[in-house]
Amino acid sequence: MILDISTILSSENGEEEKEVHIDMESFASKMGVFPVLKSKPFTLRLSNVENRQLLIHGETDVTVAIPCDRCLTEVPVKLCLVIDKTVPIERKGPGEEVSGDDPQQREYLEGCRLDVERLIYGEMLVAWPMKVLCKEDCKGICEKCGTNLNQTDCGCDRWVPDPRMAAFQDVFNKFKEV
Repeated sequence: MILDISTILSSENGEEEKEVHIDMESFASKMGVFPVLKSKPFTLRLSNVENRQLLIHGETDVTVAIPCDRCLTEVPVKLCLVIDKTVPIERKGPGEEVSGDDPQQREYLEGCRLDVERLIYGEMLVAWPMKVLCKEDCKGICEKCGTNLNQTDCGCDRWVPDPRMAAFQDVFNKFKEV
C-alpha cells in the first residue's frame, strides 16, 4: 500500500491519521519465505513537526507461520509491531521531498510516497524471534531417519559418545585389538 503524504508535508505542524492494511501474503528474507497467516488494518499517525521532521507512529500485530527450530513443524507466531520513526524533512526546489541519511528510510520513503509494505517489512525484521519452538519440551527430529520424535519414537540408536571422553574410548579400542 502506497500513501501519498504530500498533504502532511505541506502543512507545518499538521497531523493525519490514515487507516492502512497490510497486503503482504508472505514474508521473504534470507531466512526463507514464511506465510503471513493474519494481519489486521491499523491506524498510522503522521505528524509534521515544524517542517523539520516527519513522525510516523502506529501499532499492529502480524501472525506468521515459522518452522520450529527443532522439529520443523510450522508454528503460528504473533509479531507485535510498534512503528515509531522520525524522518528529517528537507525542501528541494519548488516541490517538497523527504530525505535524510538513514539508508533504511529510503526503502519506505520516496519523495512524497510512503510504502507501508516496506515499512512493515523492516519492523518485522526487527521483531523476528531468535528461536521458535512448537513446545518447550520439543524432542526434535531423529538425526538418522528424520522422524518427528514428538509424534512417534523411531527406534534408531541415537547414542552419541561424549566428545570429552574420546581419548578414553581410543585407549579401550587399543586394548580390544590385543
